[in-house]
Amino acid sequence: MSLQALPHADPGVPDTRSGLRFLLWLELRQIGGQVKAALWGTLHMAAVACFPAAVGIAVQAVVDGSGGRLAFAGGLIVALGVVTAVGDTMLHRTAVTNWIAAAARVQLLLSRKTVELGSLLTRRVAAGEVVAVSTGDVEKIGWFVEALARFACSLLATVGVTVALLVYRPELGLIVAAGVPVLALSVLPLLPHATRRADEQRAKAGKATELASDTVAGLRVLRGIGGEELFLSRYRQASQEVRGAAVRNARMWALISAVQVALPGLLLLAVTWYGARLALDGRIAVGELVTVYGTVVFLLFPLRGFEEIAMAYSFSRPSARRAAAVLALRRDSAGDHRGTWTPAERLPAGDLHDPLTGLLATAGELTAVVCGDPDAAGALADRLGGHSPSGAGDAPSVLLGGTALDGLPLTAARTTVLVQDKDPVLLSGTLTELLDVPASGHVTPAEALAAAQCGDVLDALAQASVDDSGDPMRSPITERGRSLSGGQRQRLALARSLVADPEVLVLDEPTSAVDTHTEARIAQGLRALRAGRTTVVLTSSPLLLDRADRVVFVEDGTVRASGTHRELLHADIGYRAVVTRETEHEPEGPEGLQGPGHSARLEKAEETA
Repeated sequence: MSLQALPHADPGVPDTRSGLRFLLWLELRQIGGQVKAALWGTLHMAAVACFPAAVGIAVQAVVDGSGGRLAFAGGLIVALGVVTAVGDTMLHRTAVTNWIAAAARVQLLLSRKTVELGSLLTRRVAAGEVVAVSTGDVEKIGWFVEALARFACSLLATVGVTVALLVYRPELGLIVAAGVPVLALSVLPLLPHATRRADEQRAKAGKATELASDTVAGLRVLRGIGGEELFLSRYRQASQEVRGAAVRNARMWALISAVQVALPGLLLLAVTWYGARLALDGRIAVGELVTVYGTVVFLLFPLRGFEEIAMAYSFSRPSARRAAAVLALRRDSAGDHRGTWTPAERLPAGDLHDPLTGLLATAGELTAVVCGDPDAAGALADRLGGHSPSGAGDAPSVLLGGTALDGLPLTAARTTVLVQDKDPVLLSGTLTELLDVPASGHVTPAEALAAAQCGDVLDALAQASVDDSGDPMRSPITERGRSLSGGQRQRLALARSLVADPEVLVLDEPTSAVDTHTEARIAQGLRALRAGRTTVVLTSSPLLLDRADRVVFVEDGTVRASGTHRELLHADIGYRAVVTRETEHEPEGPEGLQGPGHSARLEKAEETA
């Protein structure tokens, strides 16, 4: 294919059963480009292989004093030079095209899988592993695709030249025929060791990348507790381990390269010595000796293709195995049953119901959900968005208006239900770009920013504006919003979700990093802006709970109670313990409530609400 055709319209469905199967699948998807590269490579090799014969003709013409044959040999060398240049150029073009096309296909598959899994991806695979797969591993996989075509033409050239030598000079051809298989297979015993060392280097590099990513992400916190030097020393140690693994890996490949140089040199010495003996005995002509010598020297060139394919396979197979492992991940237990959806199709609407926990969020209302376990709250938020957590098995799908979310096409499910993580990510760019998301158009960015109480954030961005306009909407936001505080990032993320204005909005602890006064205003703005739309907030904040139309208490994965915040405070001990942060049960008093300490906490909770 042409590079102008990238990106692929459809990367296909990969075979992820193993790394080898994934590589074979890639090869078959690009069989046309591989055949073209092999044909151009064969033409290039054939032209180069003919040079010794042309030189031999020229030498023999000088010995015999034949000017005509010398002119013929000169013309033949010029023609072979032109063919060699054309073949080499086209081989390079097609081989690099195959490499880039294969890498682009893998990256497109990884991007599609990232979109499919969303936040679940980094919960199942470490972030550093994902980065390593999408960068270094993709290049190694593309390298194997490129090298395979060159290996095919190298194999054809080696076999062809060996057979030609057997026919041309059998006594010398037998030596070459016996030595070539030894040269081609000499590195095989070393490959397992080289592969293990390459895997070790790759694993240590992935851990170092993950450590560096985590350190940069938590740099603000590390500075606050004085832990920068500790994590820096850990990264130094990890990077030194990577360096040591790389040195050991380089030594093994240096040994392989040395074998690939030494053994062909020995073969060349043997052919030259025996050929010289034959020439001295008058059994072969000088021109024939030059031809055989030049042909054996040429064989060193295609034999490098054997070394390259060995290296490419050793590096790419573990990379392909890791890429296949990521691509084999599934969003839910249902697998790949989802179809496609177009905006013209009607989206489901109605009550949001989770059969697994018994949670029911009435359409058009603000429902607050209280979970004693933060991890359980995150898993529930994923389920409400149609993301079955890993290990969920055959758990029933969440229903929206009676329609199973797991049965909807992915784009339809995400258009209908938006889940905001408890740790949302802000991408780099301006505030205008941050809020430029697929939306219904009913909520303007200004309304969303006001509801999320982002006034101080706008002031800070205006002061940091890169131009004289002072427009906060044009101010840049650094990667992951690291130039902002945790509360500011959280409110901007909430504004982004409000701008999207989905049919169902699920918020997981949207105000955990803001103060109580700001939280109270956010609760009021959220309720007003989402009036008539289904909103589910997973929180234990009394300020948000008191603004909800209905509060649901989930304990041990099951709905235990529901009602208003004030009703549950008086009626359910477990709910009260979570909301008021009680750490132990006190003896019940005469009124059926826990002792006087509890009464004070209950009154404080009600006053806060």
